[in-house]
Amino acid sequence: MQANSILSGKGLTKVFGFGATRTVAVDHVDFDFKKGEIISIVGESGSGKTTLAKMLLGLVNQTEGEIHYDGKPRDIRSQRNKREYWKNIQAIFQDPFSAYNTFRKVDAVLLDCIQMRGGGGLPYEQKREMMREACQFVNLKFDELTNKYPFELSGGQQQRLMIARVFLLKPKILLADEPTSMIDACSRATILDMLMNLRNEVGMTPIFITHDIGLAYYVSDSVYIMERGRFVESGTADRVILQPREPYTKRLLNDVPKLHEPWDLTTV
Repeated sequence: MQANSILSGKGLTKVFGFGATRTVAVDHVDFDFKKGEIISIVGESGSGKTTLAKMLLGLVNQTEGEIHYDGKPRDIRSQRNKREYWKNIQAIFQDPFSAYNTFRKVDAVLLDCIQMRGGGGLPYEQKREMMREACQFVNLKFDELTNKYPFELSGGQQQRLMIARVFLLKPKILLADEPTSMIDACSRATILDMLMNLRNEVGMTPIFITHDIGLAYYVSDSVYIMERGRFVESGTADRVILQPREPYTKRLLNDVPKLHEPWDLTTV
């Protein structure tokens, strides 16, 4: 583990079930994510990348292996330690519609973030200004959202609201699980730009969980290719995408449609 490591794992494994129903979702993976680095974990559905993300978030316990956070063994056994950890690692999920409590208004969602960062005792007007600034960062108008429920917003607005939450929390690590999969192509570039601006604004380490190898190449410093629970290839984005070594990586690249070439459907 290197000095500038923010999150690392050794032999990280997750097994679901027993006997005949036993499934190895993540199989002895090793990684070392650096502070400020942009990372993408790429794989098809069922490759284990979302299970890995849940282990990194502390939502799923590992069966084997170790996770180190900020150079020390991660300890989230107590609720207090878990809350402290969650101040510094946050997520943007694939489905914004299931990411919110249906019965909590937008104001409460954002106030929770201020509370988590220790701003619970601030005057309400100051909190409103913080919420207004966070919404402005993602091109939303707080005065148009106040007293609304998240389900009253469009999918794109809900994705932006999740980024506004991250702006208020200012975590050290952001796990983005298919953050642009449910929005249109025009909004997709805008959301990615917001995430990159957020990275520069608060100095966080973004980790993209995606099946989109083109996205990985566009945004990443380092890329990890995941197949059947294992990392089969990793390295800089240029090395992995432009000079792939593993057959699985080559197949993922071949599956990206090219407008001016006949599509090869033999691998489908």
